[in-house]
Amino acid sequence: MPLSGPAWVHQFPTSKSVDDLTDPFRTNVQNFLAALSAAGATVTIADTLRPPQRLFLMHYCFQVARSVLAPTQVPIISNVDIQWVHADSDGNPDLAASTAAAEQMVAAYGIVYAPALNSLHAIGQAIDMDISWTGELTIANADGSTAVIAGSPHNGGHPDLHKVGATYGLIKLVTDPPHWSLTGH
Repeated sequence: MPLSGPAWVHQFPTSKSVDDLTDPFRTNVQNFLAALSAAGATVTIADTLRPPQRLFLMHYCFQVARSVLAPTQVPIISNVDIQWVHADSDGNPDLAASTAAAEQMVAAYGIVYAPALNSLHAIGQAIDMDISWTGELTIANADGSTAVIAGSPHNGGHPDLHKVGATYGLIKLVTDPPHWSLTGH
């Protein structure tokens, strides 16, 4: 059974395509992205639809890396043949090596917020994207009215942009910088 570590990050890849989202969220995202583009913002999509196996790996590597859960306590699921418990040269469980491998996975995934095991990414109702612009951003709300976003930050963390996104049905999870979803979770 393969040991945990950064090589797992390439297994069960996530989609970056808006087309893989489910409606009405997909259409809402397309409309918000069009408004951002028309306003001159730059958007980089990191994740849309994630396979459940990827969610499992992301969730539990974070749990093990942050010592929330011992590597021996990670449940087994079908289709993910991973060994979370590393051994020392004598064949004994090596907690430090196990935790380090999980931490390498966290870094390789680019995880900044504790990943949910049951995420809206699994059903196509969430998107992770980086948004940026320079100067003021004049952007259309979903109803066609205009919002002017001034001041810092010039990114998806701006609270006024969250209000604009909400008009399109995209709710910002403030504690997770790139995450927008149908419900904010």
